Amino acid sequence: MPGTFSMSEPVWILGGLRSFIGVKNGIYCRIPAEILGAEVLKELKKRLALNDTDIDLIIGGNAVAGGGNITRLAALEAGICRQVPAMTIDLQCASALTAVSTAAARIRSGMADLVIAGGLESVSTQPLLSFNPNHPLYESGTYTTSRFSTGKRDEQAMIRGAERTALTAHISKTDMDPWIRKSHNRAAVAKRQGLLSDVQLSIAGSNRDEGVREHMSQRLLDRLPYLLPDGQSITAGNACLMNDGAAFVALCSDRWLRTHNRSAAFCFCCDVLCGGDPDQSPRCAPLAIHRLLEQNSLDYRQIDAFEVNEAFAVIDVLFAREFPGMEDCYNIFGGALAYGHPYGASGAILLLHLMEALKLRRGRFGICCAAAAGGIGDAFLIERVFDQTNF
Repeated sequence: MPGTFSMSEPVWILGGLRSFIGVKNGIYCRIPAEILGAEVLKELKKRLALNDTDIDLIIGGNAVAGGGNITRLAALEAGICRQVPAMTIDLQCASALTAVSTAAARIRSGMADLVIAGGLESVSTQPLLSFNPNHPLYESGTYTTSRFSTGKRDEQAMIRGAERTALTAHISKTDMDPWIRKSHNRAAVAKRQGLLSDVQLSIAGSNRDEGVREHMSQRLLDRLPYLLPDGQSITAGNACLMNDGAAFVALCSDRWLRTHNRSAAFCFCCDVLCGGDPDQSPRCAPLAIHRLLEQNSLDYRQIDAFEVNEAFAVIDVLFAREFPGMEDCYNIFGGALAYGHPYGASGAILLLHLMEALKLRRGRFGICCAAAAGGIGDAFLIERVFDQTNF
């Protein structure tokens, strides 16, 4: 039983699974998000030996499917009993993190005993959107990027936000380049050594995370273009790719664990959601981590592993400045600059990597964090209670 945090009901993480991550129009170019999610759900149930009657709820994050309840669709495609409800959360880049923390909250409150949570995303098959002519911002044609702050919609809003953050925080391309190389190099090592193989699932013959470059060089980074016509910092190298993928984890109550004579190595401790500048959303990542640490009277040096969604390398530089000396504990298998960022699924991918990092390092505390479009930060803390895994 975790000894550090006061909980009305402990929340345990039984395990989880993710697909390999594809690039837009790559290995999953004709596989919609609900099928990616269904494949992960089916295999996760099998590996954890879960029956449909065990599952109280499924919560999935999704950002670009265009509406509806795509998690419910994925559950039905997986053959899960129709009596099992499912819901979808759209918090953009933090969707799956919020799905996991929502699952934990329902378990802690006593409203559920076992919830599967995560996310699913397919940029390759996302629908094209259009404004209704009655809308005051009506424009002809189609678009893919929603509005994240007041004012006119901007298809490049996230890139402009990262560029603005780099400018105001005095972060140059030179500052960011080492983080790109580090991300790809760490991901390549993880691939060669099979460090993530226990949580990776092949779908439709996939056998690798498509965005990882085995040999990312400075020469290549210097050739990559800036993404904005007037850009000075954000390039095709220090911004993540657009991706497809799915990931889910199973969380349960202490009561469910005892009733089913099961064990778990990880406990979900607590989480923080915070708001910040919608036009500089990368700043919300360190902001959320600081608030999480403050609320739990922890020093950042007590954290053994951090998994932070590096949608842009500017986030890496901000982290290094805010939490000096922790680079070796940060995204130890590489981050989204290498693997990619399937928006609605990324938080669950972070959590899976975090659990593997804590096992590898024999660490105790780990933090997952993402900065989301619109200026939202989400971070949560987990604890590795003892060195035992379920699969």
